[in-house]
Amino acid sequence: MADITRRFGLRHLRAAPTSHIRHLRSGTLAHDGTGLAFWFRPLTAALSEVPVDDRELGMLFHARTADYQDLTVQATVTYRITDPALAATRIDFGIDAGTGTWRSAPLDQLGTLLTETAQQHALDLIARTPLAEALADGVGAVRRRVTEGLADESRLTETGLAVIAVRVSALRPEAELERALRTPARELVQQEADRATYERRAVAVERERAISENELASRIELARREKELVEQQGANAHREAEQAAAADGVRAEAEAARRTRLAEAEARAARVLAGAQADAQRALGEAKAAAEQAWLAAHQQAGPDVLHALALMRLAEHLPSIGSLTLTPDVLTGLLARLGLSPAGGGADGNTGGTGGAAGSDGAGGAR
Repeated sequence: MADITRRFGLRHLRAAPTSHIRHLRSGTLAHDGTGLAFWFRPLTAALSEVPVDDRELGMLFHARTADYQDLTVQATVTYRITDPALAATRIDFGIDAGTGTWRSAPLDQLGTLLTETAQQHALDLIARTPLAEALADGVGAVRRRVTEGLADESRLTETGLAVIAVRVSALRPEAELERALRTPARELVQQEADRATYERRAVAVERERAISENELASRIELARREKELVEQQGANAHREAEQAAAADGVRAEAEAARRTRLAEAEARAARVLAGAQADAQRALGEAKAAAEQAWLAAHQQAGPDVLHALALMRLAEHLPSIGSLTLTPDVLTGLLARLGLSPAGGGADGNTGGTGGAAGSDGAGGAR
């Protein structure tokens, strides 16, 4: 939209870079071009603003196929006004001299023209195409047909329009028909999914079977090895028992031999000891016999007094120890009488008689 301002009874117009302005002053062309800016008198001016940029026109219409099925066509047409002067003479692009807005709706007129033209060619093509083919290849076919039809349309050329591009977004049937058409494909997809599921289950079962077989084989191998282990342990125990028995036999034989040698040594020692003891006893007996013989010989040569003295000495050796001894005249007299001595006969040998009396008293006392 052009920008118009007021100054001192005049008007100033400033157009956008993509707008073509035509200024007629009293029917004569005063200004004609894109992106102009000028002063004008509103009472004598006729202004037109034609956009020269690319425009997008979306369209949505219904079509019927050869098998009487309804399709919804969604497309977009890109166009541009290539001859603004020609377009301004065919369509009213006049703007208000005070506000700069269009007095009518020229773009709507162009949209209607393009939509009806494109729809005519699309309907003509779809009407001769079955539904399945239209859904499969209809987008490209409709796009080519609409592009060719708009390019050959003389009215668009006479209006100064040029179609830049045509895009067909979708060809869609009715919702119920679309669901019905989707059913076979969904069934096929479901069948493929079921087949994949069954195959996966079969593979899983096969893998489980393989795992079970491996486990069984492992158990069998383990049992076989346990059997071999038990047999080996039994053989080892048997060998250990045999070796222990042999060792016990060797130890028993060694112990018996040791005991035999010990008994023999003890016997030899006992014989030697017995011989030595016998020799000692014999020597001792001989020595005692010799001593007895010598003693007897000595006594045979001794007198009676010596024999009595020796007898008293032997008797004194065998008497117990006496702490004190009391001799009374009666005891001494009786002792001397037994010895055959008189108390008066010991005048010269008084000391000797006294000693004998003392010994006799000791003997009597010991007897008591």
